[in-house]
Amino acid sequence: MATGAGVSAAQAPVRGEARERPATARTETPLKARREAPAPVTPLDAGPKTSRRAGARRRLRTILMLGGIAAVLIGAGIFWMRGGRYVSADDAYVHAAKLMVSTDVSGLVSEIDVHEGEKIAANQVLFKIDPRQFQIAVDQAKAQLGQVELSINATKEDYRRILQDIDAQNAQVDLAQTNFDRAASLLKTDFGTRATYDQTHFTLLAAQKTLQSLKQQAQVTLARLNGNVDAPVDTMPQWRQAKAQVDEAQRQLDHTVVRAPFPGIATQVDALQLGTYLVSQTAALTNTGAIGLVSSDHVWVDANLKETDLTYVKPGDPVDISVDSYPGRVWAGKVESISPASGAEFSILPPQNASGNWVKVVQRIPVRISVQQKEGYPPLRSGMSVIVDIDTGHQRSLSELWGGAPAEKADVAVKH
Repeated sequence: MATGAGVSAAQAPVRGEARERPATARTETPLKARREAPAPVTPLDAGPKTSRRAGARRRLRTILMLGGIAAVLIGAGIFWMRGGRYVSADDAYVHAAKLMVSTDVSGLVSEIDVHEGEKIAANQVLFKIDPRQFQIAVDQAKAQLGQVELSINATKEDYRRILQDIDAQNAQVDLAQTNFDRAASLLKTDFGTRATYDQTHFTLLAAQKTLQSLKQQAQVTLARLNGNVDAPVDTMPQWRQAKAQVDEAQRQLDHTVVRAPFPGIATQVDALQLGTYLVSQTAALTNTGAIGLVSSDHVWVDANLKETDLTYVKPGDPVDISVDSYPGRVWAGKVESISPASGAEFSILPPQNASGNWVKVVQRIPVRISVQQKEGYPPLRSGMSVIVDIDTGHQRSLSELWGGAPAEKADVAVKH
């Protein structure tokens, strides 16, 4: 037993050594790892490099901020310099020539040749008035003209006959003068009688009176022929007067056929019915009893621009016209004229700003714009709303940005 105990005691250090070896290995492994691992960087060692990186980032941030501000300013400047060229307005409408077609003669409507909305060509027949009474007037006037021609020709023949009578009467006067002279000579020699002398003297006086009367008739007749018996009939005043009556009667007859004065679209046709009695000129004045016609060729745009937008607008400027009814289509046009007064000046009650209760309101000036029709484009109808973009061609300058007035502005003012 002692032996066993001794052996056990002798083996004890061996097991202790065996147990201590792993501890030594465990202790040596972290130390070796620490020796092999890189040394940790302390704040003092990392300071210069971190500061350089932070400074670079701050400089980059500053450069980007300044560059962004510069880019914004440059972009805004370019936008501002290019922004004053175009003037846009949506207070603009299409207009077209239109009128109520009537006639200047009175009568019953006997025929209507168009219908509502029909496209009308220039000089196309719209309606007719009963022509019978006007044809009768033409026939009467022509008959009167024929009577005048006959009268003129008869007057010419009368004048020629009177001239012949004057020649014959001159011979009678000469004969009476010869007889009177003979009787007077015989009376002085006592071979003639007083009765013969008196008779020949009376005959001479009568012949002279007749000759004088014929000459007066010739003068009156020649005056009726305008002083020239050989002048053509159509140069005589009375003939011209009769011919004028024929022309007037024919004009009224022609005006019983009412035609379109320009191409367009017929409207309000239902206001005119067969058998309607039209009074001359009344229909045109009252806009009743006649056919309306809206032009399809003479179309323009009236745009009401703010007075502050008219600085550089001038006649001849090109215009782009967009119509609300036809999106995506653009008509070309140009500024025709600028009204000399604002729309308020033409109102029934113009504003009176001298009352004391004054509020400044931006006025609008009417601008007329011609429209160039494009083939294949839909028709523009009177009253349509449009948007106009006027290219004034003006380029802003830096002097305007700092409050200076460009020389171009003064030139535009003179042109207006």
